[in-house]
Amino acid sequence: MNILYEEDGSFKVGSIMEDNTTSLQVESLSGKRSKVKAANVMLRFTQPALAEFISQAEALSESIEASFLWECGPADEFGFEQIAAEYFGHTPSSLEAAAALMRLHSAPIYFHKKGKGRYRAAPPEVLKAALAGAEKKRLQLALQARMTEQLIRFELPAEFTEHLAYLLYKPDRNTIEVKALEAACAATHLSVVHLLHRCGALPSTQDYHLQKFLFEHFPKGTGFPPVTLSTWEELPLATASAFSIDDATTTEIDDAFSVEKLANGNWRIGVHIAAPTLGMPRDSDGDKLCAQRLSTVYMPGAKITMLPDSVVEAFTLCADRVCPALSMYNEVDAETLAILGHESRVERIHIAANLRHDTLEPLFNEETLAAGKLDYPYAHELTLLWNLVQKLEAVRGKPSDNSTQMDYNFHIENSSDSENERVSITTRRRGSPIDKVVSELMILVNSEWGKHLAEHGFVGIYRTQQNGKVKMSTVAAPHQGLGVAQYMWSSSPLRRYVDMVNQRQIVAMLRDGEPVYPKNDPALYATMRDFDTMYGIYNEFQRGMERYWCLRWLQQENIELVEAIVLRENLVKVNNIPLILRAPSLPEALPANTRVQLAIVSIDLLDLAVQTRFVATIEDAV
Repeated sequence: MNILYEEDGSFKVGSIMEDNTTSLQVESLSGKRSKVKAANVMLRFTQPALAEFISQAEALSESIEASFLWECGPADEFGFEQIAAEYFGHTPSSLEAAAALMRLHSAPIYFHKKGKGRYRAAPPEVLKAALAGAEKKRLQLALQARMTEQLIRFELPAEFTEHLAYLLYKPDRNTIEVKALEAACAATHLSVVHLLHRCGALPSTQDYHLQKFLFEHFPKGTGFPPVTLSTWEELPLATASAFSIDDATTTEIDDAFSVEKLANGNWRIGVHIAAPTLGMPRDSDGDKLCAQRLSTVYMPGAKITMLPDSVVEAFTLCADRVCPALSMYNEVDAETLAILGHESRVERIHIAANLRHDTLEPLFNEETLAAGKLDYPYAHELTLLWNLVQKLEAVRGKPSDNSTQMDYNFHIENSSDSENERVSITTRRRGSPIDKVVSELMILVNSEWGKHLAEHGFVGIYRTQQNGKVKMSTVAAPHQGLGVAQYMWSSSPLRRYVDMVNQRQIVAMLRDGEPVYPKNDPALYATMRDFDTMYGIYNEFQRGMERYWCLRWLQQENIELVEAIVLRENLVKVNNIPLILRAPSLPEALPANTRVQLAIVSIDLLDLAVQTRFVATIEDAV
């Protein structure tokens, strides 16, 4: 005697070896013996043979239409043998009963299981909804299959167009688009971004990285709502004229300098900072906008400004204009260049010139200073400032710039055509006279204003460094790296929100008013926290885009061999461009500073990866 029984939702057959009433010992076709509960036995049979029973029952089951069975079946609960008798018109054979059971079991839309071998026909309204759902699922699976086939052929399905950003940067695995994409990736052995790139979904590799950043941090776009500036009282006009020193592409000119001879023979050196807080008081629309962006975002060839162009234009220290400014005047001894005193004001200042690095540096550098050449605009003023900042640096006992480091400038040509853009990368040694003049005077005002705020009981946002750790704080504390008793960011209010917050406090202090941000103000701590987070994210994005353009440059110039210096283990820095990479093929235990030659094997602009092969060490000492 044989039995058909149910186990784990499927039907199996076996020969009875021993019948113990509540359970049976059965032997399967493979010879394996097992214990089966009597409650799981659906029927007993002798014919057909055990090896043929399941296949014949399934074949007969396929011929039974579930919809017909539903129409002719009873409305109340029934057993499978009962409906088999009605369907076949006679007492069913074991094979016919098993076929009916299998059909009922395989059609849960039509028949709801009520117990061992017992079912009930689904109500008409329930069946209608279930059939509609099944048809919808069938259509979706067909659509998914069609999209997968298109992607495998490297064709972009039309349905993908409006969802590309989410498919690339925030995929929802419950959608058929993502399911189709994952299936195609498995078939082509490509990642999502590489497959979509092959399908022409990305305007350019550069656009992929930029849009990924914007999708996460600028979901509403980089545009600005209208910003109305507040009016402010008429400010006194400074007697001096000032000039700025900036990179050629700078539009947010935050700082400028002036030099005047006093009646007593001393010098008055002015440092003038743009004053956007005059038109954007706390909690104004402009302030709320800045509190969201927190900083200008930089990348090679472009930037996303913290402030709208209209606001930048209103406060940038542009040449041939009279601009509102927060000024610090420093009286300097004519002989010793010692600073004798400081005075700060909120005023208007005439900006006479915007000097640019690319044109100024060939004229104002170590060589021309040593030779005493003064045949260029502002040569006397710059020479005085140079002599002053050397004194300031000596007093601090710390260099303002590391003269062994290089700054890298990226220039992108044909920026309107992403596929044909060309990049040039130039180097500029850090710590030149231009750098030192600007950095030392910024350290001076940021340190002194921080000191004055603390002396007047005003809180500010400081940058402190103790035991090598840099952090932000609302308490004035030493910055050991700079060698000053306190240091705050207040000299770039057009580009950093922290500077704008600190400027509000400074202006309130100078006007003998109440602090804009009182002690323990939650907004101050929120600004400090949010700025620290976003400033790190923006800098990481900038480094990523610089890496991208370094790789583009290697491709553009058809570079096959590069020289690099070992930093540690297999980490190397490529010469002449700011590219750091892993070189797994390096020989083991190469000491740091070893110069090596590497062959470029492959470059992936989407993953920002470069594969290299070690060629040789370069014997020249570093």
